[in-house]
Amino acid sequence: MNTRLIGATVIAALGGLLFGFDTAVISGTTHRLQGVFGLTSFWLGLTVASALMGTILGSITAGRPADRYGRKTTLSVVALLYLVSAAGSALAWDWYSFVAFRLIGGLGVGGASVVSPMYIAELSPAQYRGRLVAVTQFNIVLGILLAFFSNYCLAGMDLGESDWRWMFGVEAFPALAFFLLLFLVPRSPRWLVAAGRTDEARAVLQRYGTDTGDVGGEIDEIGYSLRAEHRTLREPLFQRRYRRPILLAMAIAAFNQLSGINAVMYYAPRIFEMAGSGASSALLQTVAVGGTNLILTMAALAVIDRIGRRKLMLAGSLGYIASLGVTAWAFCHYGSDFTESGGAIVLAGLLVFIASHAFGQGAVIWVFLGEIFPTAVRARGQALGSTVHWIMAAAISWTFPMIAELSGGHTFVFYAICMIGQLVWVIRAMPETKGVTLEEMQRRLGIE
Repeated sequence: MNTRLIGATVIAALGGLLFGFDTAVISGTTHRLQGVFGLTSFWLGLTVASALMGTILGSITAGRPADRYGRKTTLSVVALLYLVSAAGSALAWDWYSFVAFRLIGGLGVGGASVVSPMYIAELSPAQYRGRLVAVTQFNIVLGILLAFFSNYCLAGMDLGESDWRWMFGVEAFPALAFFLLLFLVPRSPRWLVAAGRTDEARAVLQRYGTDTGDVGGEIDEIGYSLRAEHRTLREPLFQRRYRRPILLAMAIAAFNQLSGINAVMYYAPRIFEMAGSGASSALLQTVAVGGTNLILTMAALAVIDRIGRRKLMLAGSLGYIASLGVTAWAFCHYGSDFTESGGAIVLAGLLVFIASHAFGQGAVIWVFLGEIFPTAVRARGQALGSTVHWIMAAAISWTFPMIAELSGGHTFVFYAICMIGQLVWVIRAMPETKGVTLEEMQRRLGIE
């Protein structure tokens, strides 16, 4: 694997790191936002969900500009969206401007979730593709940890009432670095061939590597693939023969968010304060959540091709149920009168919860979505799963403050019940895709 390829992968994967940072940074600001803008629980939920609404739109629309103007150009636009969102959120003069800038950041997140892995996959030789594309997932989780750590550090600097502005504004620096570093990476060779710029594609493949060392043969293969895709674009996704993969995609995407993962990611400091922690201690505990997420994500990526998707999902589901059950019990038992031991139970429960997510759903969902659809409709099938995921993420993030205000215990009971449903689904409906060719998977799912 040459150093140019590694460098280009790391730069492109910064889109994933900013994805994670942008979505998680708001967790440390919810109390300030509620006070500054006078928000009820309903409007706080909407404020937090505003970026996710932009994410839905960004993930749906990113494919067209990526095809028309190129993956690299689209990533540059994504970097600018991150930059504008960070600076604008920090300087927001009222609630409307703040939500507008968060929505812009969401567009960047949605675009990055589609284009960063697409660019890396198209630049990478097949023998390295899986590991290099996984760098994006790793960077998303790393970005979440960095957001939690940044919030903790800034909260300790005694910046006063404006500390929330710094928490958002600090993202402008990596966003600017991402934009500038993109000038160092090449265009996707696949896009160059599609655009008729074959000589440029040949130069990129010579510098960054091919599957066989035969640059001319690689260009011919890309051309053949593009012609085949063009022939299948008219194949409709929503038809009876694709019913099972459609239902599988929608189910795994919905269960991903019904676990309450985004409620924990976006409201972790608030949850720890509900369990009796001080503001500073709550932010530090959030850093522990981010660190656990990173470590267990790395562990899952190391074993997913060895032990399979279903076993990871089974282990994750059992961990979800146990951890959510314990957390729900703690909130029901202690109510608003948490002791130190009660707070420790909540911390332990949420650490096991985040570990269960990282080792199960978090590692499996995007791999699984890419394996259950036939080639003719794979892109649209993955887009469907992604869209369901982001819609559910927005719904969970919006509703959590209202539900938690009524009863923290019952909130986690609801998530635990949903995860019992996931466990039943995994046992009864989820197929194992490890080591199964795409053609064999098509037959197993009854697609003729």
